[in-house]
Amino acid sequence: MRVLMINQVFHPDVAATAQHAHDLSRSLVASGHEVSIIASRALYGQKGAALPAYEEIDGIKVHRVGRSFFGKSSIVARIFDFGYFYLAAAGKVLMLRRHDVSVCFTTPPFIALLGWCLRLLKGTKMVYWVMDLYPDLPVACGVMREGTFSTRFFEAINRFCLRKADAVVALGRCMRDRILAKGIDKDQVQIIGVWTDSEEVKPIPREENQYRKEWGIENRFLVMYSGNFGLGHDVDTFLQAAQRLQGDDRIRFAFVGGGKKKSVVEDFVNENQLINSVLAPYQPRENLDELLSAADCHLVSLLVGVEGIMVPCKLFGILAAARPALFVGSERSEIAKVIQDDACGSTVEEGDVDTLVRVILAYADDSDLARQQGDAGRNALIEKHATVHRCAAWEKLLKSVVGQPEPEAMGA
Repeated sequence: MRVLMINQVFHPDVAATAQHAHDLSRSLVASGHEVSIIASRALYGQKGAALPAYEEIDGIKVHRVGRSFFGKSSIVARIFDFGYFYLAAAGKVLMLRRHDVSVCFTTPPFIALLGWCLRLLKGTKMVYWVMDLYPDLPVACGVMREGTFSTRFFEAINRFCLRKADAVVALGRCMRDRILAKGIDKDQVQIIGVWTDSEEVKPIPREENQYRKEWGIENRFLVMYSGNFGLGHDVDTFLQAAQRLQGDDRIRFAFVGGGKKKSVVEDFVNENQLINSVLAPYQPRENLDELLSAADCHLVSLLVGVEGIMVPCKLFGILAAARPALFVGSERSEIAKVIQDDACGSTVEEGDVDTLVRVILAYADDSDLARQQGDAGRNALIEKHATVHRCAAWEKLLKSVVGQPEPEAMGA
């Protein structure tokens, strides 16, 4: 089976979709399939063209096109860079030989239109991997207004891409429900969640952790938010909790990563002189187990109304590190449902600072509680959320889309 993936970012980029594309591609290559990917020559959020136009990584044929002129300087600038990537990627897909199936991500939005063009011109099957729903996300975050001409136009494009796909992959139950509400056939939509490799990310004892030593955490209880501080994430609730707990010397916070709202976090910490809080940029993927193991519990957040539009993938890294997840958001979210199903953390409603503070103090007071929930999370990851399970589900789906029978069916 020849598979083509289309996504703006790919390894060595540290963006989550780049890592998932790399993991799935490696798994498919290891199973004997041929995998190519079209991605950008620019690292996510950076200007220029830092990456080679072509290389092979772990047996994956990586074709990189275009460049970023503006990085993430503004929304208009990003739209221009997206448009340039569309054109460059379109030229590349037409030059490549026919693939059996394309897997189209949602970075940039509506890149699945290229998959539809390949379906028309070359008969390539198309799978739409919905990492985020557009224009639902900018509407929910207040960047676009519901009912305007532009919103209705982009919604029409998204529904077109969903209808024309041979299969649509949603990241969770709440996302599947949103897609079905758009009139998409339920037989067309499958749930395959994101993942973390339980072998790549393992718990590291606190006393051996370099981050705890570097940040001077010592034996204090560390609460961490690691990853993207995006428009769809609630940062206010946990920042107010950090402010309220700054007089408790037993507790520290670490805010690690980047994104649109990272400056909000930095400004709040600095303006309120939160000496109980550590600020750090994105960390290399090879340090992920060390980073996640540095914390005693991890924050995950999602604005109310954004559930099902996006599903934060950081939860599964937290489970791999055997740490409890403290989710700030709606109980309807897939994150809240996983936490409840697997008894691996706690959920707090957006804005409920009092409850968030109480939960953090409960963990700090009862190390056994945090350890039990962390162990439960890692066990759940190994049993059903790990890379091997998700990639096996993907391979099965892609084979069914191209009409390739499973081995047992071939021998029947």
